[in-house]
Amino acid sequence: MFAVEVNNLRKEFFRRDATRTRGRKRRRRVAALEGVTFTIDRGECVAILGQNGSGKSTLVRLLSTLLLPDGGNAVIFGHDVVKESRAVQRIVNRVSVEASFFKKMSSEENLAYAARFYGIPPRVTKTAIPEILERVGFPVGRRHEAMENLSRGMQQKVALARALLTSPVLLLLDEPTTGLDPRSKLEVQDFIRDVWTTHDATILLCTHDLREAEVLADRVGILDRGRLIALDPADMLKEQFEAETLEGAFFAATGRTFEDEKDEDAERGVFA
Repeated sequence: MFAVEVNNLRKEFFRRDATRTRGRKRRRRVAALEGVTFTIDRGECVAILGQNGSGKSTLVRLLSTLLLPDGGNAVIFGHDVVKESRAVQRIVNRVSVEASFFKKMSSEENLAYAARFYGIPPRVTKTAIPEILERVGFPVGRRHEAMENLSRGMQQKVALARALLTSPVLLLLDEPTTGLDPRSKLEVQDFIRDVWTTHDATILLCTHDLREAEVLADRVGILDRGRLIALDPADMLKEQFEAETLEGAFFAATGRTFEDEKDEDAERGVFA
C-alpha cells in the first residue's frame, strides 16, 4: 500500500475577467491543478517545488480534506480523501505558512486545546507538551505568553509542535519555513528531519526553497501552473534536464525562474 496515491487530481476555481456583462465582471473556470498523478511510499519524504501560484497549497488542502476535488481521486493509507474524510483526518496533520491559533492564548494553551480536540487525555499532554516545545527550540520563559506577542518564527515552531503532538502518520508541510529568519529556518528544517527519522512519518513538503527541497527530500517534484512536470531524486532531475543545479533543472523544465514571485491568488486570478 502506498502512503499517498494521487490519480489524475483536478481542482478548479473561478476567475473574474476584465470584460463585463450587464455591468458585472464575467467569471470563468480556471484549473488550479490539472491531472496531477503521483505516489509516495510509506516513510518517504517528497518535496514539491513550485512558484507561488503553481498549485502547491491547493494540493495540500485537497489531501488534508479542506477542499473537494473536481476530478480524479486521492487515497491516504488506503482511505479515500472524499469518501473517508474522517479516517484521513485522524492520520494527517497540516502545517501551513498561515498557521492559525487562538491569538490571546499561550502556546501551551493552544497545544492543550488541540490535544483535547484529538482526544488526547490531560495526563499525557501534561508531560508531552513541554517535551515537544523543548524539541522545537521554543523558549521556556515564553510559553505562557499570548501567541499574538510572538514572532512568526516562534509561532511556526508551535505549529510544528502541534502537528507532532497528534502523532500524524502523514505530515503535510505547506511552506513551513517561509518568512523565517535563517536561524529559525534551520531549526525548523532540523525538526522536520528529526520527525521524519524518529516517528516513521511520511512527509509531503511543498516549498519554493530549492535548497530545502534538495536537503530534506528523497524525491523532488516540479509543479508548474497546476501540472506536475517531474518527480525524481534531485540528482536525477539535474541529469534529466542537463543542469548543474536544481534551480537550473527547474528552469529547463518550466522556462521560469523563482525570481518573479507573486501572490498565489493574484497570479492565478482565482477565488474559491
